[in-house]
This record gives sequence, structure tokens and C-alpha cells, in this order.
Amino acid sequence: MDRITALRSITAQRNWGLHVAFGVTIALVAVIAGLGWSPWSTRWPAFAMLLVLAVAYAAYGWRGYDSPRAAAAFVPLLVVAALVLPAIVPSTAFIQCILFPVAWCQLDRVRTSVAASVAIGVAAGIGLQIASGPSGLVGTVLIEGVSVAGACALGLWITRIAELSDERRRLLDELRSAQDSLAEANRLAGVTSERERLARELHDTVAQNLAGIVMLTERARGDLAADRVDRLDERLTVLEESARAALEESRTLVAAGAAGVAGDGLGAALHRLGERFTRETGTPVTVDAADCALDRDAQVVLLRVGQEALANVRAHAHAASVHVALHVAADQVGLRIADDGVGFDAAVPTAGHGLRGVRERLALAGGSCTITSDAGRGTVVEVSLPTGAEPRLPAVTVPAPEVTR
Repeated sequence: MDRITALRSITAQRNWGLHVAFGVTIALVAVIAGLGWSPWSTRWPAFAMLLVLAVAYAAYGWRGYDSPRAAAAFVPLLVVAALVLPAIVPSTAFIQCILFPVAWCQLDRVRTSVAASVAIGVAAGIGLQIASGPSGLVGTVLIEGVSVAGACALGLWITRIAELSDERRRLLDELRSAQDSLAEANRLAGVTSERERLARELHDTVAQNLAGIVMLTERARGDLAADRVDRLDERLTVLEESARAALEESRTLVAAGAAGVAGDGLGAALHRLGERFTRETGTPVTVDAADCALDRDAQVVLLRVGQEALANVRAHAHAASVHVALHVAADQVGLRIADDGVGFDAAVPTAGHGLRGVRERLALAGGSCTITSDAGRGTVVEVSLPTGAEPRLPAVTVPAPEVTR
């Protein structure tokens, strides 16, 4: 809409300029017709021609800039004026200075405009020959030749400038459209990325805590049914701690943070994770994780991998023990979670959000994951993460973690 408005404004300004120029030129030519030399005893045909030209322009000629039908009716009158006026008063050939521009602006096609210019030049040359006779033929041809050539050259130049302006305007519109589309795509990508991040965070924190709460509730219900009241106090204590942890992590996520890693670092967070898992499931977890200097993003990635691995142990492994080890080298850090559970066929793809979330986290951080498992021989999850890696956008296709048997 802005482009259309701008084009209309430019066209209106051009048309008004031509209206004023046409009126001023008609007035000047009328003065020239009254004062200039004429081979005839009367000059009324020149004034009549100027009057007809002015009335025709005021009646419909001015519409020729926007209406092809009006232009088709008015442009032939320009040719007639170019013939009549110089034939009566030769100096009125000056009127060509407005006839050429009006013809070029009212005709859409370049070939038609060139043909109209040639017709106006020829008509003016014939008029001059009628007034001056054969003796002025050479001068007339030179003058009209230069006039037509100049008019065509100027018209072609202005037409080219107009075409380049239209092309530039079109390219600018396409650029703005592309920028708007890119901004919208970036906004949607940001929204999608944030949704995926929240989904991963919720799955690895709140959902895991809620799963533990459900399991503790089921065990408490079983203890109550079996009249093992002495265990209820411990069950309720762990249940309360899990509920408080879920509440705290929910508040952290609402505050747009990364829940799970406190100020005491990744090692302490893994120890707390192992202790809670032991209290919730009864399966002992041995944690070998010393404090280490890692950036917060790397700590969150490794903690989430540990949470997901232990969640899979709780849901599927039926393990008697679990060992978690954190290894820090100069250029990379590794996390190993091993259990002695039932294992699984690693060749069969798994469904669910957990492993996909692990792959996405590691892809963002430039890490890798190896899962070794076999039926009846437990499962080992090994994760390697460069210590200097910075989060980056995921590739179009994220490779699956390497699986060995």
C-alpha cells in the first residue's frame, strides 16, 4: 500500500508539472504568433489552433497521462498543431518543446513514442517548408532532425531512469518482504526452540520428580496395606523432599533459569541425585564425582543426562546397583552411568522423549553419547562433552547416539 501511494504521489506531481508547462508554453506561443514574422496576411489559423489545442487539453487531453483512450485521441492533435503553427508563423515551431514531452508521457510503448516524435518532427518540418519555401529545406531538415533525435534520446533516457526506479522499488519491496519473512521465521524458530527447551527441562526435572512421587506413593500405600507402619515416616519424608524439589525446580523454570545445579557445582548435584534415587527406589547408587570447574551450560547438560539415565534405570532396568562417575580432562569431560540391570536390545530404536532430549542437548553442546547394552548384562551410558564448547544451533538432522553391543 505504501508503494502504491508513493507511485501515485510521484505521478500526480509529474502530471501537475506538465499541466503548468503546457499552459505556459501555449501562452508563450500565442505571444510569438502575434509578434513573429509570417508570410501570410492573417494569423487567425495559428490562434485558432492554439485555442483548439488548449480546449482539447482542458477537456480530455490531461487524462491522457493515465487513460490510453484519451491519449489516442489527443496525440494526433499534437501532430496537427506541429504542422499548422509553423506553417502560419515559423517561430511558433517553439511549441515542439512541449509537444514531445506530452507525447512521451501519454504513450506507454517506446516504439509508439518514437513514432509520435518522428511524426511531430516531420509535421513541423512540413509546416516550416510551407512558410519558408524550398530555399529553407536544408535548414529545416537539420533543425527537425536534431529536434527529433534529441527528443527521442531524452525520452529514452528518462524512460530508462523510470524503469530503473521501478525495478529498484520492486527490489526494495521484495527485500522488505524477505526481511519480514526472515524475522517471522526467526521468531517462530525462537518460539519452537524455547518450547523444546522447556519440554526437555520439564521432562528431566519436574516429570522425573513427579514419577518418583508416584512411585513413593505406591510404596507407601503398599506398606500401609501390609501394616508396615514403621516405614511410613521415611516414605513420607522422602515424598515431601521430592515434592519440594519439584516445586523449587518449577519455580526456577518459570524464572527462565536452568533448574538442578546449585551453587556448589555439578559434583554435589550428582551426589544429591544419587542419594535421592537411593532413597526413592532402594537401589544403591555409587557416585564418583569430584568438584570441577565447568561452565553452567555444560553442568546442566551433564546433570540432565544423569537424570535421564537414572530415570531409565528406575523405569526399565530392575538393577541391584548403579555407578555414576564423572571424569574431567583438559579438553573434555565425561559422564558414565552403569547399571547391572536386565539390559535391552540396543539395536531396536526406542520411542519417547528422554533419549531424544539427550541427543538434542548434546548436539547443542557439541557432545557425543555411547550406549552399550545387552540382554541380562546391564547398560552403560557414556557421555563426552568438550569443556570449551559453546552452545550452537542444531543441524538440520541430528545424528543418533552411537550404540554398541
